[in-house]
Amino acid sequence: RTTKRHCTLYDGQHSSLSGVCHIPMAEPFCTKTREVLIDTARKLGLQCHSKGTMITIEGPRFSSRAESCVFRSWGADVINMTTVPEVILAKEAGMSYASIAMATDYDCWKEHEEAVSVDKVLKTLKGNANKATSILLTAIPQIGSMEWTDTLHTLKVSTQMRLTSMGG
Repeated sequence: RTTKRHCTLYDGQHSSLSGVCHIPMAEPFCTKTREVLIDTARKLGLQCHSKGTMITIEGPRFSSRAESCVFRSWGADVINMTTVPEVILAKEAGMSYASIAMATDYDCWKEHEEAVSVDKVLKTLKGNANKATSILLTAIPQIGSMEWTDTLHTLKVSTQMRLTSMGG
């Protein structure tokens, strides 16, 4: 749901990579990295959902009530402004990428909740930053000690196959 961001490394510009890359996005995030982050959050005793559907909207603004209700009807669990284009570019570059999504508010779909505001979001965001820092400080050494050759090879081959099939 974003339109103003460059969502490919292969956009035909002089400084871009040549060709076209139709990258598979059925699983946008690296499964191996996701599992480490989920396992770490659970070991730290943090509430964690192992799966969900995220929708990225063009910011900087919150959704209207109608948009929020539509996104929920589509099955979106999280609405954010920050996962696209990063997830696409990481896939195209053959990089392992995962996201830690931490809710700051219920948007405006919950009619009996206090309306979303920047102040409320910032307050919750500060608490979430501590949780994310704990997860990353624990997970990064583990990720660094793991064998990634097969995972990275699979990501690279996937990208190369897409380029080759498009004549790139």
